Amino acid sequence: MVARRRAASDVRGVISTQKGAIMPQIEIDGLTIHYDVQGEGEPLLLIPYLSADHACYAFQLPAYTEHFSCIALDLPGSGDSDKPAGPYSTEAYADQVAAFLGAIGVDRAHVAGVSLGAAVGMHLAARHPERVRSLSLHSAWDTTDRYLTTIVELWRTVASTLPSVADVVIQAIFPLCFTPEMYVTRPDFADTLADFVRSRPAQPLHAFLAQTEAALTHDASPVLGDIAVPTLVTVGAFDLVCSPRFGARINGSIGASELVVFEHLSHGALHEDPDTFNRATLEFLLRQRS
Repeated sequence: MVARRRAASDVRGVISTQKGAIMPQIEIDGLTIHYDVQGEGEPLLLIPYLSADHACYAFQLPAYTEHFSCIALDLPGSGDSDKPAGPYSTEAYADQVAAFLGAIGVDRAHVAGVSLGAAVGMHLAARHPERVRSLSLHSAWDTTDRYLTTIVELWRTVASTLPSVADVVIQAIFPLCFTPEMYVTRPDFADTLADFVRSRPAQPLHAFLAQTEAALTHDASPVLGDIAVPTLVTVGAFDLVCSPRFGARINGSIGASELVVFEHLSHGALHEDPDTFNRATLEFLLRQRS
């Protein structure tokens, strides 16, 4: 129990640095985009997952910023960025992210994304190859199949019944993104993650539904072969949302790709075991530096 309390305290120390920070902002296509920059080195763009803002990479920044200038943005519809009416799409997100990089003066960046962020990253690398040095796709999927559609539709249905999107994330999304062992053996950690979600800028329901629509309509399978940059694909062996069935297919469709399977983790590997996640992802990133 003492070890669990200490672990939860360490987590609070990491994520507390994400609160109250004054973020730069820039206008892209009439939308205000908020972002955060930390560290020095070659630029590393971090694209968040569904409903999350830039702070979802809190566990990665201490390791990544030792080697890279980390640029984490709030996608339109999340965080402190503008939240226009839908529809959203992963292709449109990719175009917005490419314009964002140009607007902040970054010609090319290493690009990493988790889940929805990975879906955006695929289209970014395919549609705007001049912007991408390397690509890291975590807990990714290439095209939405019937099972994933069922999961996302479940989240959309639950969203209409709960008081906030944060409740949806905590009660319906997170349980499918972490292993049962985390909830059973590390309850303090699960509670800390829930508190962190509630501490972030609230996402309105219309923006959550628009982002889930982007997930439902995502299909990068026709363009994966166009991705020519070195690519890392990671997946948790126990991922119920984007299982290894996607990871192996994505890896086989991108020429310069390598696959890492986290044998003890699920969809939210970056949170559940950041040490393992950071070690594998940073090893790849360091090999891609100029």
